[in-house]
Amino acid sequence: MDLARTASVGGFFALRTTPASGGGHRPLALLYGGRTAPLTACIDRVASRLEAPERRVAASIAHLGLAARLWSIALGPAALCGRIPALPPDALHWDPEAASPDDLWIADPQELPGTAERIREQVQYGHLAPLAEAVRGDGNVSPRLLWGNAGSALAGAARELVAWARANELPDVARRTRALTAELFDHADLRSTGAPHGPAFRRRSCCLYWRCPGGGLCGDCVFDQVPGSTR
Repeated sequence: MDLARTASVGGFFALRTTPASGGGHRPLALLYGGRTAPLTACIDRVASRLEAPERRVAASIAHLGLAARLWSIALGPAALCGRIPALPPDALHWDPEAASPDDLWIADPQELPGTAERIREQVQYGHLAPLAEAVRGDGNVSPRLLWGNAGSALAGAARELVAWARANELPDVARRTRALTAELFDHADLRSTGAPHGPAFRRRSCCLYWRCPGGGLCGDCVFDQVPGSTR
């Protein structure tokens, strides 16, 4: 497993094996166990930066960003190397004040087979399910919206990987990315979040970004135009 090669795809795919300076990293297991101050602070910053009109808007956007990071650090090495790092919540450290790639680190990760089953186990079950519960405890965000964010984040990671693979003339990486993504979407929590189940995904829910001042529609938004606007 070559994490340096995976990092070359982009910052969201990078996973540090030593902590960055700053000292703000904490195991994600603490957040999932109820010590949610870092998540609260992250949502506060998003709300301030975007001038979010409601707490749930900022909570959704913060969740979408972390979900994208979590999918990327598993899908990337699976597609490029056929292996993934084990990502137990007590070993994966997060600093909500740091930008990628400095926000996440894990020491000497165990290598696992890069199958969709393993990615689902490590990311969807190990992180996204408890993360959704933590976010719902902070903001009034529906489970459907949060799983829509998870689907959007997965499709976004796949889209970036496929584009990188094409630019670097690596058709096998693009093919593996599409196959893994399609298999990951074949789950009750993700299957109905949007379609098609790959890089061209369009979601069936909205992350609420359009409600922020100057906000707009994301590329995979369920809406064709900002609600309330006229053509």
